[in-house]
Amino acid sequence: MLKSKKIGFIGGGNMAEALIKGLLSASFIEAKSLMVSDVSTERLEWLRKEYHVRTTDDNVDLAKKCDIILLAVKPQAIREVLEGIADSVDDTKLVISIAAGIPIKTITGCLSPDGSKELGVVRTMPNTPALVHEGVTALAANHQVSAADLKVAHRIFEAVGKTVDVSESNLDAVTGLSGSGPAYIFMIIEALSDAGVKMGLSRDVANILTLQTVLGSAKLALESGKHPGELKDQVTSPGGTTISGLHALEKGGLRTTLMNAVEEATKRSQVLGQNSANNHPLKKNK
Repeated sequence: MLKSKKIGFIGGGNMAEALIKGLLSASFIEAKSLMVSDVSTERLEWLRKEYHVRTTDDNVDLAKKCDIILLAVKPQAIREVLEGIADSVDDTKLVISIAAGIPIKTITGCLSPDGSKELGVVRTMPNTPALVHEGVTALAANHQVSAADLKVAHRIFEAVGKTVDVSESNLDAVTGLSGSGPAYIFMIIEALSDAGVKMGLSRDVANILTLQTVLGSAKLALESGKHPGELKDQVTSPGGTTISGLHALEKGGLRTTLMNAVEEATKRSQVLGQNSANNHPLKKNK
């Protein structure tokens, strides 16, 4: 599926490296079929030596040579990048973006300001556990993306975890939940470890107990297929320690706080997307 393709990464940061490493580790594609461009020559040199991929400092050269163009740059840089490669991208290319908050219409508008090109674009929202191949990525595609190309896009991100299909209108909620979610979990991990230290455990022991508890609980929930509430009840004995701890969490409003966090992060993602749309090059000309 992927071995006949040439994939170009515009941007060689952590997420691009995670995808390159995952693709090569899974033998989905050969290193010679991967190309990376970046503004840092040191970064390109390191990626070339570490993964034996092709590198370039010319985005246009990459766009011309690759079948799949993966946009792995910061959202604030994406407009300049897209406008720079616009003449080299036609409807034979598949464009995949991991730039948070940038709508598909903004990407197609930059690549084809007059709307003459029917461009297939897949917008994605991965998360940082992809760096250890345990990520989850949501994908949304426009109507120009064929079923075969969408499968290819899934295959790329399956190299670093799981994937789901969503409508583009739901990507802000994805950002609020799984995109920002690792930060919520890291804060919970830090708090649980601190609680262990408060109760007399050494920091090292508290960290190990916390990390393995979170990892094991997630794996149990994933593999058992049981509702989290059912799994919670299995740990909770009448009049026991767990129900006392759960009562304290309810008093502190844990559920409401986490739900509010996802809601606020979702709203912020919506604002960032609206700001990007308001700065769309087509609108500037009106």
